[in-house]
Amino acid sequence: MTSASAKFAAAVESIPFASLPSLKSVIAKYDLLPKKSLGQNFILDSLILDDIVRSAGSVATGTTIEVGPGPGGLTRAILRAGASNVIVIEKDDRCILALNEIKESLSASDTHITIINGDALEIKTETLGTEPRRVIANLPYNISAILLMHWLKHITSFSSLTLMFQKEVADRIVALPGTRAYGRLSVMAAAFTDASIKMILPPSVFTPAPKVTSALVHFTPKKDQPLVDFDTLEAVAKVAFNQRRKMLRSSLKPLGDALKICEAAGIASDLRAENLPVEDFIKIALFLKG
Repeated sequence: MTSASAKFAAAVESIPFASLPSLKSVIAKYDLLPKKSLGQNFILDSLILDDIVRSAGSVATGTTIEVGPGPGGLTRAILRAGASNVIVIEKDDRCILALNEIKESLSASDTHITIINGDALEIKTETLGTEPRRVIANLPYNISAILLMHWLKHITSFSSLTLMFQKEVADRIVALPGTRAYGRLSVMAAAFTDASIKMILPPSVFTPAPKVTSALVHFTPKKDQPLVDFDTLEAVAKVAFNQRRKMLRSSLKPLGDALKICEAAGIASDLRAENLPVEDFIKIALFLKG
């Protein structure tokens, strides 16, 4: 064992929850077979879980929020990385007992973990804990885009988001103008954040193995946030890409006089949404908002 590995092993042994049973044992103990209805696909490999947390940067200060912790594998990795204040949001009642085991193991330490048994779609995550506030989550894929749009709307409340998506969705998030994947998610993510894919994970990493490849995307808020109304910009992007192959003079008609909108924004009306840079979508939204 190298000196670096020895130091890491010693550090892990000093963590109160290091004596917890394996994740497989926890799953068996509490009968936590993943539910398809909840979009549950657990990651049990601690090395991969540590890499996910490492992609998020330092978690030592402020609050780290996790959505859908399941048996607590990623939660353990967040704590291993030195987080002192962790909030987990879990909808599945079955997982709460397993998460409470982690909480109880920390009772004699300075690390604090709050367990919220609820639906992340109904919780104002942007108000939880203290800043700097970050989200690290292996998201249920059936609600990942909805959660992302909410967090983008409140992005200035977060220092970062590190989120797992289906790779197809991740590709759309980071897509550039002129590419096939470029769309509404691309515009909204690029308008308010700097986003990049940090990891690509095959189905075999998950339990059960999904039918798709997954990707971890890291978001940081742009230092200079655009002075544009989020809902208006989203409405523009949604309308424009609803008929992505049509020229703007046709696709923007649901928003009003399309020719007038393009002229006022200084954009050629014969362009298509897929070729329009984010800055032009912002110009259109600013004009519509007056």
